[in-house]
Amino acid sequence: MKKLVIIPAYNEQGNIQRVVADLKENAPDFDYIIVNDCSTDQTRKICKENGFSFLDLPVNLGIGGAVQSGYRYAMNNGYDCAVQFDGDGQHDAAFLDKMAETMVKENADMVIGSRFIEKDGFQSSAIRQVGIRFFTVLIRFLTGATITDPTSGMRMVNRSLIEQFASRYPGDFPEPESVTTVLHQGKKVVEIPVLMRMRKEGVSSIHPKDAVYYMIKVTIAVLLARTSK
Repeated sequence: MKKLVIIPAYNEQGNIQRVVADLKENAPDFDYIIVNDCSTDQTRKICKENGFSFLDLPVNLGIGGAVQSGYRYAMNNGYDCAVQFDGDGQHDAAFLDKMAETMVKENADMVIGSRFIEKDGFQSSAIRQVGIRFFTVLIRFLTGATITDPTSGMRMVNRSLIEQFASRYPGDFPEPESVTTVLHQGKKVVEIPVLMRMRKEGVSSIHPKDAVYYMIKVTIAVLLARTSK
């Protein structure tokens, strides 16, 4: 397969070199594209000086818009599968080959890297784990499928979903909404166990004070995704 790693990056000057080094060492069969989401730090400069492959967005689109830009790049360049891979260094490129193998073996449309199957590595904060479990229960109620890590940003999709997401992808906090949509369409979603790391530098785009807004907004989005075609 022709495989692409999509790396959304907003103000990741302290992490982006480490992320690319991890990919080159542990997933050399994958191409990559960094989507610089109008960073205000030195992310763009670092990408340019190091000759990294990157798209430079003229305005900040947020995580959903940045990832969708990556899907459009994947579609336009003929990739068979694409995997979202966070620019903060929390994901481990050593698991990408296993995700691709699982996609082929299981004939899956989406493969999600879950930190909660074997419960090793960084497990996220307690408050986020409560939210994750809530969305697991909600998605199971709506679709009948159990997704242990519905907020995981480490997810691989096939050509069909690349084309779908290139055309339409949720804007804010897209992971639970997009997986609900995929399941509602009858497509196959598989999870595999992965290890995740703590962010070493920078700050998350989701702050504790946004937790209530996040829960309400994503819950509504997931409910709408279940009823839409």
